[in-house]
Amino acid sequence: MIPLRDTIPTRITPHVNHALIFTHVIVFAAQIITGQNAEQYIRALGFTPARFFHPFSFGDGVLEVAITLVSSLFIHGGWLHLGGNLLYLWIFGDNVEEKLGHGKYLLFFIACGAAGSLTHAFLYPLSEIPSIGASGSIAGILGAYLVLYPHARIVTFFPLIVYWALAELPAIVLLPIWFAMQFLNGWLSLAAAQGVQEVAGVAWWAHIGGFLFGVAVGLWARAGRGQADAPDQFPSAP
Repeated sequence: MIPLRDTIPTRITPHVNHALIFTHVIVFAAQIITGQNAEQYIRALGFTPARFFHPFSFGDGVLEVAITLVSSLFIHGGWLHLGGNLLYLWIFGDNVEEKLGHGKYLLFFIACGAAGSLTHAFLYPLSEIPSIGASGSIAGILGAYLVLYPHARIVTFFPLIVYWALAELPAIVLLPIWFAMQFLNGWLSLAAAQGVQEVAGVAWWAHIGGFLFGVAVGLWARAGRGQADAPDQFPSAP
């Protein structure tokens, strides 16, 4: 399932969301320019659980390691990794920014990423594999969006084997399915690693931790500002 757009128009210009997308693209371009040195930057700026818990063993200070909770969010492993994250950010981020406000949305984006990274770290404390990408932050945005706009409809592309299809799915259907897939893959990866060492690949638990943090913030925002905008106020996609 590939979301293409939602049916909730924003009534503000999402400056922070646009800035985040632009920053991710610029950082990725810089990664490409560095060429063979890119791996060094990933190890330096990526979030590594073992390094986080034992910074001095890696020759780092506490502050250097803490910074990777933020720097790791802007580094990606390839075009597909970057493109997938930015697609979700473009579709869902503007509405969450409108609800939280510009400044709080930026803090929320960083906090979701940090929450995801810490969830991953506590489950794989011995891992020396750098975790990179904004997936934890994106997951948090999806969690908040689910709470704030549960009945919003998402135009979704289904690339099936024989043919393809488009459908409008309510957020309350699409996003829990997305979360269930993350949880299933996270549980399988944890079982394979027996909770000791991460299997190289996707940091599924960063997605799970970010999503749950986003849900919590979404509930706080909804309680503080009243009910989310009713989707019936907005036009449906043609």
